[in-house]
Amino acid sequence: MEKVIIICGIYSFLFGIFHLFFWRFFKWKKDLAKLSQVNKGIVQILNIQLIFFFFSMAFICFFFTKELTETRLGKVFFIVNSGFWATRIINQFMFLKMNDYRVHLLTFIFFIGFILFLVPVVY
Repeated sequence: MEKVIIICGIYSFLFGIFHLFFWRFFKWKKDLAKLSQVNKGIVQILNIQLIFFFFSMAFICFFFTKELTETRLGKVFFIVNSGFWATRIINQFMFLKMNDYRVHLLTFIFFIGFILFLVPVVY
């Protein structure tokens, strides 16, 4: 189970890295200029908070592996993270109603996160 937890940490870490590049990937300097100052700020703040969240989840998986496997709090940690990814999948369908291979690819990757974080709960 410890290997699965390390993989969960790697998964979270990679999502933190991915979010670091959102400004460049999504041309936010240009596109966010169209938004009000408040909405532009909210989008960027939410992204920074997600980066912090993903790196925090990775840190916990890497350095508290034993505690995660041996405590009820560890099970709750994995349930919450699995729920995070399940919610993300639902949001894909609610807000990104696009028939684009990138959206489908991301949905599949989010499903992997949902399953990865669910495995330590079930076993």
